[in-house]
Amino acid sequence: MKNMRNYIGVAAVILLSTFLFSCKKSFLEVNPKGRLIASSVDDYSGLLNSLDLLNLGSSSAHVVMGDDAAAVEPYFSGTGLKVQRLFRWDALIYQQDEDADEIGPYLQNIYVFNKIINETLAATGGTEEQKLSVIAEARASRAWSYFMLINFFGKPYNTTTAAADPGFPIVREADVTVTSFTRASVQEVYDFIISDLQAAIPNLPATTTHRLRMSRAAAEGLLGKVYVFMGNFNAALPLLNSSLTDINGSTVPVALYNYNLTFAAGGAFMPISIFGPTYPTPPNNQEILFAKQAPNVASDFFAAGELVLSPGAASLYNPADLRLNFFASNPFGGPTYPAGLLKRNAPGSLLMGVLLTDIYLLRAECKARLNDLPGAVSDLQMIRTRRLPQAEAAVPSNVAGQQLPLLRFIIDERTREYSLTGFRWFDMRRLSVDPLFSSTTYTHTLFSETGTVTSTFTLSADRYVLRLPTKILRENPGMQDNP
Repeated sequence: MKNMRNYIGVAAVILLSTFLFSCKKSFLEVNPKGRLIASSVDDYSGLLNSLDLLNLGSSSAHVVMGDDAAAVEPYFSGTGLKVQRLFRWDALIYQQDEDADEIGPYLQNIYVFNKIINETLAATGGTEEQKLSVIAEARASRAWSYFMLINFFGKPYNTTTAAADPGFPIVREADVTVTSFTRASVQEVYDFIISDLQAAIPNLPATTTHRLRMSRAAAEGLLGKVYVFMGNFNAALPLLNSSLTDINGSTVPVALYNYNLTFAAGGAFMPISIFGPTYPTPPNNQEILFAKQAPNVASDFFAAGELVLSPGAASLYNPADLRLNFFASNPFGGPTYPAGLLKRNAPGSLLMGVLLTDIYLLRAECKARLNDLPGAVSDLQMIRTRRLPQAEAAVPSNVAGQQLPLLRFIIDERTREYSLTGFRWFDMRRLSVDPLFSSTTYTHTLFSETGTVTSTFTLSADRYVLRLPTKILRENPGMQDNP
């Protein structure tokens, strides 16, 4: 995959420029020609602090593809071609010579992680324990990157087909000279992710000290999520339990915000302006264990206003739900949307990485699937009592005592918590191979300027996975594409 080499090369240039401006000439002269400059354990640890690892370019395809999104004219006709294609779930997404935002930033990060993994043991200074800890952070971070890639470009995990389904190339070396890449299977990529996380967790910091750095609690939560996406709820639950236990030793605040307080007069999210609530950035957000971010095409200030909350997703909210404060009835500087449509107006960046709310909701789902209904309700209430007024927060009694209705309520709660932030797309993918939910039909609706329905698009089975960019396929004859 020549184009993959180009992505990796960008990461090499970024790293090299970072060290060129921070190291003395004598330090540069003793390094082997062709190698990026890092020699001490502190150097390799410092690479993990880079903001380039936090920011994931414009990777937001998952926001557009979720069925929690609808679109409205005239904004839709004026938006970018990529957004239009994603919304219609077209087979062709990327232009002939377009690099994929859903590949480049992740591969560039993986290059950095591979460098740390492969070189830190030979670094100067530091103890063996410190070296293993830095390597563990890189391995767990690499696992997160591959989890995103396989959920963009591999089919949803299916035990019976995963070994044959094409996944994504596994890159283990920080080497820009490699020109040959082969797509591993979906099973091989998941095995790789699990192997990285299992090897990393024992050596990761037991204390969460910074949201840019991977901690043991974050990695446990991530591995639990990986197992949920594989349908292995028995394996997921103990890891989600451990994650929530291990956050207790954090030196940075890790807790759920109580919207009853943050949206009260003088609260932390007030005032609410045309840009939405005064919401913390990912590195300062106490609900994030491991932070990643990208501009949200649905809520970023520069968004055209074409994406709105679908009526189906909007109907899931209790009118008293304080999460509705993140929505507005008009785009920035524009007139009111027709038919009561709502646009997300905050936060402007996607909250990605490992989120505390996600761990609670995944654990609730695991408990419900394993028939611990009271435990599932308890985890739901951890979220709902902090998102709705106390009088409205209870899980309905006709839901709480029945497994399938409770499961559906948990999935709906995920939509209420994460609407128009991309989480719904990944849930749709995994549920498409779940016997309890696989019969669901997903649609997108395009509304006219007056609020009438002009077009409806239905998601087909082939479009749960993105096709590889034409640029990569052209430069690598024989590379297998997705259907």
